[in-house]
Order: sequence, then C-alpha cells, then structure tokens
Amino acid sequence: MKYIYADLTYLKKYALITTISNSELTAKINHKGAELCSLKSNSTSKEYIWEGNPEYWGKHSPVLFPIVGTLKNNSFKIGNSQYNLSRHGFARDLVFELTDKKEDKAVFSIQSTTETLKVYPFEFELQIIYTLEGPSLNIEYKVINRSKSKMPFSIGAHPAFALEGNFENYAIAFEKDEPLVYNLLENDLISDKTETIEKQDDLVAINYALFENDALIFKNLKSKSLTIVKNKTTLLEVAYNGFPHLGIWTKQDAPFICIEPWYGYSDTNDATGNIFEKEGIQIIEANEVFDSKFSIAIF
Repeated sequence: MKYIYADLTYLKKYALITTISNSELTAKINHKGAELCSLKSNSTSKEYIWEGNPEYWGKHSPVLFPIVGTLKNNSFKIGNSQYNLSRHGFARDLVFELTDKKEDKAVFSIQSTTETLKVYPFEFELQIIYTLEGPSLNIEYKVINRSKSKMPFSIGAHPAFALEGNFENYAIAFEKDEPLVYNLLENDLISDKTETIEKQDDLVAINYALFENDALIFKNLKSKSLTIVKNKTTLLEVAYNGFPHLGIWTKQDAPFICIEPWYGYSDTNDATGNIFEKEGIQIIEANEVFDSKFSIAIF
C-alpha cells in the first residue's frame, strides 16, 4: 500500500474508522492519522474525547511526528541541505494502514514514501497500537529506523478531553508535589522565560487565562501522571511514564483540554537549525526501534 498525503475532502466523505471494545470501554480510531476520535464508557455512554468542532479546533487526538511543535523558520538542516517541515510534522495528515485487529486491539502503520523523503530524508515505519485493558486505553508508539544511518525525530500525543459545563469547575492534580514550572512560547518557539503555576489543596484550578500565551510547556516534571478532576471528583487519569516533556493546552472558550505527553518540543529562539542539535530530539541508530506508550484511565 502506498501512503500519500491525505485528501481531506475525500477523507471527510469516506472516513475509515476502526472500533475496538471491551466490557468497559469502546474506542474509535480514524485511519487518517490513526487518530483516536472517540472513547466512551459502555455503562454510561459518556464521551471523553473532544468532538472536533472546527469552530474551536477540528481535531481529536493527533499524533505529532516527526517533530513536536514548530521549527525555527519551519525548517531544519542536515549538513548543507535544508528541509521544510510544518508544525507538528506530517503523520497526522497521512492515511495509516490497519495491520492487525482484535476485538480490543488495533495496530496502525505508515512508512516513508517519496513524498515524506522530500521533507524528512529518513526511511522509517511508525506504528500506533491501541489496546483496551479494563477501564484503560493504552496508546503505544513504535518508531522504526529503516535508514542506514542515525535518525533524529520527536513524537508526541495531543489528546483533547471533552469538558462539559463550566470550564472553571475543573482542575488538574499532578502525581507528585513539585514546583510546576513551565516555559513560555514566543512566536511558537520555546523561550527561556518561565512561570510557575500556583496550586491550592494540591490542585491546579484551570481557567482560560492560563492559556493566553498558548500551551503550557513543561520540560522537567517529575510527575509521570495526572488526573482531571471536576468539583473534586476524578474523571480520568493520563499516565505517561517515560515521556520527558508535557504540554497542556486549550483555546479560548473551548470546552476541552489537551494533555500532551511528548518526546521533544518546539525549537528554541537560538536554535541552530541542525536537527541533530535540536533540544529534546531523539536519535536512534539504523534498524533500531523506539518504543513508548501512555494510557488514559477512566474513573
């Protein structure tokens, strides 16, 4: 199967959706981007994933690959060659192949093509594996370097969780008691300016003012899980052990919040453009496999 950049009009009309389920949850994944577009409780029919209303943000849970965030000048260099790559990379716009399917598990894959090689000159395979276990959905990323040399990349998740009712009734509880220091964005790039979020009763009360400068970017959190709480009742947990970085984001007046475990982030203002020197970049050897996963647990 050849993978091409998605024709969005075609996909909207003829979207391919795969459904997996167990006794507690049902998940739906769109083959475009292998994007989780629904996660429901079987007992209550409650939907936990943002509906994707384009009035606010027309996505649900895109994968970010082979970069996370924005490159300086939307470009990077390898030696004397320059390549242009748009924000968050191209994986979210490609059609994945369903390579394995069970009742509670689905495996999706894309591989490099002549088109991807023009903007990212490495041969690769990316697998995204969805598995339901009890009240949890595990999402696993496998990045396989099929090049004959080292391959730099970043990968990240971007799930948006639907928040019904008053946005300010919600809060976030982090796994560990630690200073919540985040870096500010300037023109979509990471600056060296930081701010610290205040907690009350170990909770971060969320409000739209927190996101006036776009996403909150945490480089060095000790916490490897967090919970979303409504009026002090836990709704769900996102556990991301192994992921070194985290983004949290929403849009003004939008009824969702994104919890985003990342390997990497946007360029810094002083980035050289050499992708092998990029802050947060992952580098794997030829034929090496990178493997990581996070989970969403429903309460």
